[in-house]
Amino acid sequence: MKSLTLILAFLPLIIFSLLSRFLPHGYIGIAGLAAAAVALIAIVTSHPVWPPKILNTCSLVLFALIAVLGFTLGKNDDRWLATWGGAGVGIILGLIILALIPVMPFTEQFARESVPQAEWSSPTFKKINRVLSAAWGVAIFAVGISRVVAAAIDGHTTRRLPETLLGLVVPVAIILYMLKFSKSYPDRVTHQQANVPAGHRGG
Repeated sequence: MKSLTLILAFLPLIIFSLLSRFLPHGYIGIAGLAAAAVALIAIVTSHPVWPPKILNTCSLVLFALIAVLGFTLGKNDDRWLATWGGAGVGIILGLIILALIPVMPFTEQFARESVPQAEWSSPTFKKINRVLSAAWGVAIFAVGISRVVAAAIDGHTTRRLPETLLGLVVPVAIILYMLKFSKSYPDRVTHQQANVPAGHRGG
């Protein structure tokens, strides 16, 4: 699985997080619209286009909804959405990723682009994608929690360091670690499976 493919899948979340953090509260609708547009681009440029990637589709729906709310809510509600919705969207997306694992681990659709179809039903392929999807779900959820805490701190202090650490540095570190893990874990499992005698291999 290519890191660039995963970066593109999470680019709507990254763009929305940055715009909602740095733009004035009244622009939360624009942030949602920009993220939804990127999610749509990710859908139409993916191969194959159909069926669409689950993560891209969920991102499109989620950010389109935020865009609609951002453009239609009053000023006070708009400020609330920018403060807590902008920070908490990672929590929602993380829970969606975890909830979809029994149906279709989201990484499986991306992995199929570079793995022969004959291996799609293998226990090793299934195990790798369950673990990767679970790890990404927890990671994105943690990013959301970190940014919510940062938003809460920002409202009670004038010091920028705690908010910057929790709202920017920690999320970036989590994403970078997960990109590295997503690249190394499949190779590690495949190598382990290759060294296990055929009679002892399990799911």
